[in-house]
Amino acid sequence: MTLPRLARTAAPLPVGIVHLGLGAFFRAHGAVYVEQAVAASGGDWGILGVSLQSPDMRGRLMPQGGTYLAVEQGPGGEAARHVQIVQGVLVAREDPQAVLDALAAPGTRIVSLTVTEKGYCHEPSTGRLIPDHPDILHDLSAPLPCSAPGFLVRALALRQAAGLAPFTVLCCDNLPDNGRIVRGVVLDLARRLDPGLAAWIEDQGRFPATMVDRIVPATRPEDIARVAALAGRHDAAPVLHEPFRQWVIEDDFVGGARPDLAAAGAQLVQNVAPFEHMKLRMLNGTHSALAYLGYLAGHQTIADTVADPAFAAYVRRLWSQEIIPALSAPPGVDLPAYASRLFDRYANPAIRHRTWQIAMDGSQKLPQRILGTLAANLDAGRPSPGLMLAVAAWMRYVSGTDLQGNPIDVRDPLAAPLRAAATSADPVGAVLGLGQVFPASLAPRLDPHLRRAFDRLHRLGPRKAVAAA
Repeated sequence: MTLPRLARTAAPLPVGIVHLGLGAFFRAHGAVYVEQAVAASGGDWGILGVSLQSPDMRGRLMPQGGTYLAVEQGPGGEAARHVQIVQGVLVAREDPQAVLDALAAPGTRIVSLTVTEKGYCHEPSTGRLIPDHPDILHDLSAPLPCSAPGFLVRALALRQAAGLAPFTVLCCDNLPDNGRIVRGVVLDLARRLDPGLAAWIEDQGRFPATMVDRIVPATRPEDIARVAALAGRHDAAPVLHEPFRQWVIEDDFVGGARPDLAAAGAQLVQNVAPFEHMKLRMLNGTHSALAYLGYLAGHQTIADTVADPAFAAYVRRLWSQEIIPALSAPPGVDLPAYASRLFDRYANPAIRHRTWQIAMDGSQKLPQRILGTLAANLDAGRPSPGLMLAVAAWMRYVSGTDLQGNPIDVRDPLAAPLRAAATSADPVGAVLGLGQVFPASLAPRLDPHLRRAFDRLHRLGPRKAVAAA
């Protein structure tokens, strides 16, 4: 039997937010918060999604009016929510002018982003714009941009010329102090194009920092079939997510214009940094550690990995002995209790978050997820054998083969130089020499510890190595 296609039932809303990077995470997290904020307090906060490269999301969403199902997966079963806050989808590669027009429209007051760490064309070890990045070179010479920073800067220039206030730039990616990083990248690019524009953005623009948290695994074809049976409608673009969610936002918007996100459960604060450090290091850091070591041990998902007693004990030691001692707790947060809640989330059998998926783009992730903790522990004279082992596992992973010699499909913007370094005569020294990942001040301090961890991984194998860490 052919099921009817999911369709819009709610009235359209005027667009107030343009979102760059309309992937699964934002649709399962930020979009749901915005829809609930509008339901609670009203406002013209419809979302226009922008796919920077592929038309796939537009092709899936627009035949069903931009709507989709967000399916909560808990140990007790699944529940679907029909999300209708997305009003349309543009594809930047096909029509960059239409994207600029949307960003420059008077009704657009917020531009949010989930373009992943690599989408900001910055160097993770320094946070600075990469001026010779191919997309940035294009955006410096062409009138129509292709990068996320390029769209932001060109659209802000249009707004300045039209006498409009700038939009608030709301980064929702896992970057340390993400508002400051994106502000720096935007200002650097703007200065290269028009110093006057840069001065205007610096004075009037707002780039609030945020911390986002919800586990959202990739949707598989079998998930689409199962969701259709659950809902009685065919949805070509459902998203799956865990019950837990958190959004902490610095309350600093241009003209104070924003949805009533607090009514939807978001935390509006003056300083996001303690929440951000907690999440990046305790959740994202251990996610990466489990992804590389779990993958090398043959585990397909995070739930599978922590079901292995050796890895369960390993991740608990990471939290108690290496990560929590390097953190200051956010107001009102008990860090050991937060760690216990994280373990329960990892162990949720309904969430199939693949180790291979989390392992992608490690060169962009490790500096903020793990290297910051390692630097703090080195400064304090505190050993970090478990985190050193995680970095050593990443070094093996990016060589392109596992410990049995089987090929690994490494997805990383630095895949070629990483593989060359990781397969050299001195893999640890060569990978540490990549300044895009390892700050020059940190690499020599890591060197002896990583050599011991790398040797232990190869001598013992991942499972025995984590037990010995």
